[in-house]
Amino acid sequence: MAERALFVLWTTTAACAVVTAVPFPRARAQSAVVMDTLSGPIDLQKAVAIALRQNTSIRQSENAVSSSAATVDSRKGVLQPSLSLTTSTARSVGRSGSTTTGGSSATSLSPGVSSSFLVFDGKRSVNQLRQARLDVLASTSDLARTRQTVVFTVASDYLTLATAQGQLAVQRENLAAQEAQEAQLQMLVKAGANSISDLYTQQSNTENARANVISAEHDVELAKIAVIQTLQLDPRRSYHFVVPTVSTAASDVRHYDLDSLLSRAFWARADLAAEQTRVDASVLGLRAAQAGKSPSVSVTSSYAASYTSTATSNLTDQLNQNRGGSVSLGVSLPIFDLGSAAVTVQQARLQEENARLTLASQRQTVALEVRRAYLTLESTRQQVSVALAQQKAADLAVSSTQARYVAGTSTLLELTQARANLVQAATAVVNAGNSLAFQDALMSYYTGELDPGAIVLVR
Repeated sequence: MAERALFVLWTTTAACAVVTAVPFPRARAQSAVVMDTLSGPIDLQKAVAIALRQNTSIRQSENAVSSSAATVDSRKGVLQPSLSLTTSTARSVGRSGSTTTGGSSATSLSPGVSSSFLVFDGKRSVNQLRQARLDVLASTSDLARTRQTVVFTVASDYLTLATAQGQLAVQRENLAAQEAQEAQLQMLVKAGANSISDLYTQQSNTENARANVISAEHDVELAKIAVIQTLQLDPRRSYHFVVPTVSTAASDVRHYDLDSLLSRAFWARADLAAEQTRVDASVLGLRAAQAGKSPSVSVTSSYAASYTSTATSNLTDQLNQNRGGSVSLGVSLPIFDLGSAAVTVQQARLQEENARLTLASQRQTVALEVRRAYLTLESTRQQVSVALAQQKAADLAVSSTQARYVAGTSTLLELTQARANLVQAATAVVNAGNSLAFQDALMSYYTGELDPGAIVLVR
């Protein structure tokens, strides 16, 4: 499974090459990033680049990788020989407690060097090092998935903004139609062809349409706030977000096979690779715990010299004469440890079992996410076709009712209802069309093959 995890990391890293080819300093101030965004409009690709270098979740995942790498360095140190330079000095005083007549004092110096090396510990340290390396691999897989999730969130926010702007356009078009209808009614009322009550009703419809425009404008601003939050931008500044243009034609969307999607997800999802790696790491952790019952062998060596002021020789001669070293072999065999090793092994077994349960749960979650995305895509595909048909019918109904109203064979209530149906159908087209484009373009997120450098929502 380590090879599979490496494949996931390679594909994700290669996909992010467009964005992450140049490393960004961790300490870059947020104001510098904001100044970059103010240089022009922020389209989807630029927003992705900002999020990948600015998002808090990505930074935290990067810190987790660095922490795991530091643990590897620590585990490596256990398998390497240690070397230390020591020296000690002392001054002894005679019984009188002074250096005058009747007392004595002496100064001593003992420099030396010592080294120790672990020869054998039942492969406990080796397995711990291997486990630490797998932890780095798992953390790196988590980072890869976090990058994909951030890109997914940015695209989702942009699609939400595009939907809000599309709904705003529908409401503005309706307001324009209502104002035109009101102006026409004013002329008809002045000519005596219609009653004043129709004009009052139409004025109410116009004001209601104007209120809907204000509400839609508010939704657009809220969608922009969501983008600002995801990109971690300065909320005090104003930004110009360029939303993608999506197609409302269901024929433009690719057809998928559910079994193929599931197979691709099980192979490429970085979060699955991370959990599988943690299972492998927990197996090594169990082996390391079981090695706690094995004997350990270590070699220790030391070399030192000594000097004392009570001797007649000078410092150099004494250090040369009073030097020597030793090499010792130490063997430690645990016989009775109050059950500490057994408890450690039991905890390691439980950790391995929990890791396998987490992997199984994550696999089930991945399968359900893919299945849900597939069903949503197919359902939305049908909704787009229905919404387009409804919009076409509602548009014809408005035209027909408008003509009959002018001819005096239809009422204002019928015309108002026809326009309301048209607005509802146009809104449904916007919602379904954007949802379809989102599900299609970001299906690769659910399969784990999302390429942050190639997010295309324009058709």
